[in-house]
Amino acid sequence: MIAGMVSTIIPVFNRPTLLAEAVASVLQQNYRPIEIIVVDDGSTDGATLAAAHRLAATNPDVVKVVTQKNSGPGAAREHGRLLARGEFIQYLDSDDVLLPSKFELQVTALRNAPLADVAYGKTRYRHADGRVEPGAWKGSGTLKATMFPAFLNERWWDTPNPLYRASVCQKAGPWSDLRLEEDWEYDCRIAALGGALAWVPEFVCEVRDHGGDRLCRGSSLDQVRMRTRARSHTMIWHHAMRAGLPESAPDAVGRFARSLFLLSRQCGAAGLADESRQLLALAQLAAAEGRTRKIDMRLYAFLAACVGWRVVGRTAAWLDRTRGDR
Repeated sequence: MIAGMVSTIIPVFNRPTLLAEAVASVLQQNYRPIEIIVVDDGSTDGATLAAAHRLAATNPDVVKVVTQKNSGPGAAREHGRLLARGEFIQYLDSDDVLLPSKFELQVTALRNAPLADVAYGKTRYRHADGRVEPGAWKGSGTLKATMFPAFLNERWWDTPNPLYRASVCQKAGPWSDLRLEEDWEYDCRIAALGGALAWVPEFVCEVRDHGGDRLCRGSSLDQVRMRTRARSHTMIWHHAMRAGLPESAPDAVGRFARSLFLLSRQCGAAGLADESRQLLALAQLAAAEGRTRKIDMRLYAFLAACVGWRVVGRTAAWLDRTRGDR
């Protein structure tokens, strides 16, 4: 480990132009020492890997490029983390950028708060048409002492926002092989360790929407997608249990129970009977722990036993859409 160094890990798949912009935003930081590890996650366009090597050739003392077969963003971030030499870890998606003072502000915040594991600031959000939201995106504009309990129901920052101590990333263990919600699961695992947060009341990064492919987009009837979400939510529930949230934050647990129930219905509609059944059982457990209503969950289980998980799931999905539920 190199004291004071910030290691930025950028997974990329078929995004040569956006990658160059992401790397440039790190190079423009008014803080040193830094290193950038670009992990090409099996790009198939030829241009992305070529662009990554050009960036490394132009900045050989800072930028390193490694490749792997396509395994998803979590596996790519883990590949980079294992190579990182910095005292601090920055994860950056290839379609987002950092603002120039980010590292200076957040490293200072962590040095001034020795008990804090993560520093965060305000996220700026840019729409695909170029419009910029005037306020801080999600919950990044609010001071919070810890990640839990709020993180159980919302990942209120985006991937480029937090700066982690490498030590807490080591304690949290490797990124999972999830290809969806892997960042939320990872942060809930860090949250379960109980460390404090340091907040910087400044904009530190920009998250950008665009018309290209994004893993966060997809259909609730996609079985692969829904199976992954079922797994991620189950893992997140176990992190919450380890953190003692059922006792310390029953309201947050109750809200998560409702999310599990919704996901159970969506899995049923997608034809995933096993996942729907397992999530419903988890939702009922969380509802009991969170002291929230579960009569509708019992009714749903009864109807599923009578007519099947797919039929009741699709009927419930139609009713959810009618009510405006997601």
